[in-house]
Amino acid sequence: MDGLEITVKLAPPLLRAARDLAAEADVTLGQLVRDLLAREVTRRRSAGLPVRADERIVAPLRARLAPVLAAACGWQDLAMRLRAEGFVLRGAGGGLALHDWPADRRLCKASDLGFSYSRLMERFGQPMPGQAHGWLADRLPGPHRAGAIGHARPLMEEDDDFDVIERDGPPQPHG
Repeated sequence: MDGLEITVKLAPPLLRAARDLAAEADVTLGQLVRDLLAREVTRRRSAGLPVRADERIVAPLRARLAPVLAAACGWQDLAMRLRAEGFVLRGAGGGLALHDWPADRRLCKASDLGFSYSRLMERFGQPMPGQAHGWLADRLPGPHRAGAIGHARPLMEEDDDFDVIERDGPPQPHG
């Protein structure tokens, strides 16, 4: 198979978890990564959702909801204000997405409106209740950090210096 060779930086806990998954599936780590990436590409293509929301949709939403988002004093208050306007926030990946209510169709990312999940989390001092990515609280300053509120740390750290390079086939001689 011809292809581009890439280097991926992984934190040791994520590397161990990936190696365990590969061993369970009886494939190489490289094959596991290729399979996962292929599934994600297929999922996104079949979902039909744009990577970036259409600005013709986002601009009016931003104008309409900026005061609502700015006035909210907590997650419950924000949810009530959005619902009154016909919207709801849902977890999406490592962030939040705006959905219309009650149809519950995804419209855009909260960050497209100028209110990223990390910004809202910092403002409200905690992760959104029910949001699966509570580990993002580690990014909060002070007593709201994940260690203080019992959330698990992420498996991947952006500043980690660990590289994984895997080739299919026998190792190549050095030198």
